[in-house]
Amino acid sequence: MELNIRLAELQKRTIEHREVLLTEEAAKTALVMPFLQSLGYDVFNPSEVVPEFTADVGTKKGEKVDYAICAGG
Repeated sequence: MELNIRLAELQKRTIEHREVLLTEEAAKTALVMPFLQSLGYDVFNPSEVVPEFTADVGTKKGEKVDYAICAGG
């Protein structure tokens, strides 16, 4: 399936379910993970998509991001 079709379906899902997406975890499960999948990532492969990744950026150490996409290790 083409990317534009997958994104259109995700947009439709977002509109249909926005009233019940009351928590961050619900939004990640219903929207973020399917979005990453639509981009071709295997969200169930922890060597490809790492949830709760500790990302040290600049002066911030130990900051966590919801998901990290690992490219080339």
